[in-house]
Amino acid sequence: MWDDAVIAQKIMQELAYHQSKVKIYVDLEQEIEETTTLWQLATEEDDVSLEPEIEQGIKKLRQRFDALELEILLSGPYDRNNAILTLHAGAGGTEAQDWVQMLYRLYIRWGERHGYKVETLDFLNGDEAGIKSATLSISGENAYGYAKSEKGVHRLVRISPFDASGRRHTSFASVDVIPEVSEDNEIIIDTEDLRVDTYRSGGAGGQHVNKTDSAIRITHLPSGVVVQCQSERSQTQNKAAAMRVLQAKLLELKLKEQEAEINEIRGEQQEIAWGSQIRSYVFHPYSMVKDHRTNEETGNVSAVMDGEIDAFIAAFLQKTKTVK
Repeated sequence: MWDDAVIAQKIMQELAYHQSKVKIYVDLEQEIEETTTLWQLATEEDDVSLEPEIEQGIKKLRQRFDALELEILLSGPYDRNNAILTLHAGAGGTEAQDWVQMLYRLYIRWGERHGYKVETLDFLNGDEAGIKSATLSISGENAYGYAKSEKGVHRLVRISPFDASGRRHTSFASVDVIPEVSEDNEIIIDTEDLRVDTYRSGGAGGQHVNKTDSAIRITHLPSGVVVQCQSERSQTQNKAAAMRVLQAKLLELKLKEQEAEINEIRGEQQEIAWGSQIRSYVFHPYSMVKDHRTNEETGNVSAVMDGEIDAFIAAFLQKTKTVK
């Protein structure tokens, strides 16, 4: 059961959340009034010099309303939570591992653009180049609600920089996104069900790497779920981060079991996601990124790879809301 301090903290967090929404409404109301007043003044005085300022005000309002409209679509029970995003290279060796590194940068840039705190929890270097797998923590309001649209297989088509013959290659990487959950009654973990192993960190990390057994691997024996963290400098910090990931993975397992039960009652069958890409990134023979779930596409590949994926996220949320 929660104690009084935890309950008080949750109430204050909820209050702060709703107060921030009220402030958005008040600020918008003021901006609308100011832009309207400026337009009326320009009309009465026939002052065309105010036109650029009015247009800028309308553009800003439209952007604010679009963002609010998108946020309204976040109605899931965990949409407001932080997100844990994991990348894995598909078949293809160095090609696929290089693709994971490109996606790794994409999601870091996307998180930074939205003011989220992005941390690397785990990182496994590729054999020759790139990344075999990586786990990111993306912290901030609605991080999971937006990032969940990225879950699935991502396909890259390009002229390989690793092929001396200059041939075109297709690479795949999987992206998994789960919500981070707080330590509450929802997911109860018995410490006796855990096996905790320590090992020496690998990958980036400066002088600290490989000098102490600070990396942590936790195995949840009943479910077989394994998580690990090596990004922090102490075992205590890595264990705390790994437990966050474990809680999230056990929640995902619980939700999948519930969904399977519902689908069994409905007589539905779940399609296995691996091998059916949700999005294609084509660098050659033309430039295009296309989401196969929504048909949203753009020719500005460089912008997408720099983290500009909001159009894809918006299209996904709008479509899934319509389906529901």
